[in-house]
Amino acid sequence: MLRLLPGERLEGLGDVTQGLTSEMAAARRARYGTNRIVETPPNGWLELGRDTLRDPMIWFLVATALLFVGTGDYAEAAVLVVAIMPIVGMDAYLHRRTQASTEGLVGRLATKALVLRDGTLSSVPSDELVPGDLAVVEEGQPFPADGLIVGGRELQADESSLTGEAMPVRKTALARDLRIEADRSVEEAHWGYAGTRLLTGRAQLCVIFTGGDTLYGEIVRSAQTGSAERTPLQRAIGSLVFALIVVASIVCIGLAATRYLQGHGMVDALISAVTLAIAALPEEFPVVFTFFLGVGVYRLARRQALVRRAVVVEHIGRVTCICSDKTGTLTEGRLRLAHVVPRAGLTENELRRAAARASRAASADPLDQAILAVAPTVPDDGIVVATFPFTEDRRRETSVRREAAGQLVAAVKGASETVLDLSGLEAGERGIWSGRAHDLAASGHKVIACGERSLDAEWSGDEPGRDFVFQGLLAFEDPVRPGVAEAVAQALSAGIRVVMITGDHPATARAIAVDLGIGGGLPRVIRGEDLASTIERNEVGAVDVVARAMPAVKLDLVRELQRLGEVVAVTGDGVNDVPALQAANIGIAMGERGTRSAREAASIVLLDDNFRTIVRAISEGRQLFRNLRLSFAYLLMIHIPLVATAAVLPFMGFPLLYLPVHIVWLELIIHPTALLVFQQLPAGPLERATRMGKAQFFGWKEWWLIGLIGTATCGLILLGYVRSLGDDHNVEHARAMALAALVVASAAITAGMSRLRTRASVVIVASVLASAVAFVQVPMLADALHLAPLHLDDWQFAVIGGGLVGVLAVLFSSGIGDGPFRRGR
Repeated sequence: MLRLLPGERLEGLGDVTQGLTSEMAAARRARYGTNRIVETPPNGWLELGRDTLRDPMIWFLVATALLFVGTGDYAEAAVLVVAIMPIVGMDAYLHRRTQASTEGLVGRLATKALVLRDGTLSSVPSDELVPGDLAVVEEGQPFPADGLIVGGRELQADESSLTGEAMPVRKTALARDLRIEADRSVEEAHWGYAGTRLLTGRAQLCVIFTGGDTLYGEIVRSAQTGSAERTPLQRAIGSLVFALIVVASIVCIGLAATRYLQGHGMVDALISAVTLAIAALPEEFPVVFTFFLGVGVYRLARRQALVRRAVVVEHIGRVTCICSDKTGTLTEGRLRLAHVVPRAGLTENELRRAAARASRAASADPLDQAILAVAPTVPDDGIVVATFPFTEDRRRETSVRREAAGQLVAAVKGASETVLDLSGLEAGERGIWSGRAHDLAASGHKVIACGERSLDAEWSGDEPGRDFVFQGLLAFEDPVRPGVAEAVAQALSAGIRVVMITGDHPATARAIAVDLGIGGGLPRVIRGEDLASTIERNEVGAVDVVARAMPAVKLDLVRELQRLGEVVAVTGDGVNDVPALQAANIGIAMGERGTRSAREAASIVLLDDNFRTIVRAISEGRQLFRNLRLSFAYLLMIHIPLVATAAVLPFMGFPLLYLPVHIVWLELIIHPTALLVFQQLPAGPLERATRMGKAQFFGWKEWWLIGLIGTATCGLILLGYVRSLGDDHNVEHARAMALAALVVASAAITAGMSRLRTRASVVIVASVLASAVAFVQVPMLADALHLAPLHLDDWQFAVIGGGLVGVLAVLFSSGIGDGPFRRGR
């Protein structure tokens, strides 16, 4: 993997192995800030108090307890005050879990660093490091920042915190002058990263990135800021919650009026209404959604996809089309000269030398580097007087050189058809060379042609546009990345289109597309110049490859695919890709070779520039939303019977089913289940998803199953309540039966949808069932909750009924799709 080394980070430095002076460090700290990678959490107890006071359940319990005090029912008020303790305990646990996560992030970072300052090694707080510092990292210590390893032998690092891979990574010192490497990409083997640990050896690290600019800092910042953004789906959930609150308010007012008219008194009416309101309050939905967004950022980061905007977590699983660059994403981006075809009378070395004359020695262009790596030495007795760089519209590069004898010679290299047009070949010979270029391109090579000509002494300074003497063809190979063909096949099998965009010759593009399996092995290839007419004929839906593509073509393609209903992910690495990255549903910038403009415009940055990572990120995104939908389905399956039975029985004249303390018990079950069980479910194979259109969280079949499970649970509760009420109207026994049925059904639904595949699901299901037995069967606890112990046949009824509900939950989880939206084909 490569990472860009910005030139400004090394500006003003001499020999980096000599470290900085105190004055230089102070100036750089003023420019780049401190090396604070993860912000220190605020005061734990104060933050816990604030979070707890935001919980509406606390205020409900306090208000209800005051009502009981006002009526003289001090025992009931005391029970509610005691019931506040588990609520605070759960808030403390979830707060501590978040705080522990942050502390865990901080725990991976160095607190002290050994730095060479003013010619002396000294230990300083790692926060004080600045770009340009020379830090010494001992064996077993964490790297204090991101930087280049400039000294050390037999080095290995543990980078599992960033990559998830437990195997040690070999590191080597960079042997060349860093000033030469400015604004160039440097191999990952030379980088040490904050948050990772040196396993063996003693490394000297030239600090390049500090604080939030480190890779570790970017991931943490993305998770913290990204989870706070409101996405379209989050706003839709907010509207749903508002609608549910309005409906619940109307029902609550109706219940209060009904209880009062039934002669139960004003206090009973108020308690009935408030209890139902708390049971119906769907506050878990936005909490769960926001929590899952943060989880998604971390899970995608472990897949080498750095999320820059939270909306990506919502969209990534919805992608139906990937428009991918070829070079560096589908292929390795490493050109190698494979074939040299000179014209008659010219040797291969002479053709290589001609190509070298049209290349720039200091160029970062892989084509120039590949030519110069194998070309004979160009005589240095001449002077380059003008260079006309390659552009997408001209498709050639020309160099004008004054030879030692004073003669001006122009050398050109570029697309074969362009250089042939500039040459004075007869039609027959031109056709032969065009055929050779086509044959080479058809076998997957990048083909260029070369030409030369002499210029008059009165040359005007403009780029020569004709009369070149054709020199021959050079064919280069860019190997396909390992595993990309399998990733393409996986995407296609999941119903995701893959469109390759390249500046290569159509024959070259077709050969590579065939090797990768794009278009099912029979890709339809068009030229970029033909895209407009293809759009007019409404045939873009059948296009698999766009060759000879200019940057504007990518933007037009993205917009047309979106018009056709596709959710488009597009890759880009240059400034000219910014419009397409911004227009796409998911803009994906290359982390290794991408420009800063591309990374800023993109919503995801690939840390390894690999197409496989895109497919893995889509798979992770789909699983994330499958988990989220399971969590939401659980909330609906529990809230439907909870609210329905809380309202129906009092409307029918029966005593209240749920007292405030019962709602506390149920909320202590619902919250951790929704937050902790489903988010940990692992991603499986990328499966085919239905097409997506109008936003809806569930399809009609899923809504039908949710309604069926909710209704079945509701029927189980009502039947158990009426069955246990009996002729003697034993309300405590009936409540215990109804609550046991609901709690067992909740555990069965959790087990059925999670398949008990995670430790959290096993622990929570076991805890829920244990709470049912304890609160119902232990006389002291049962008395406090106004319940009566159940008989063996009561438990048999609850277990059998809950088991049937659990079977329906298994059917639901088996049929639920991968994406958060649906649309018909």
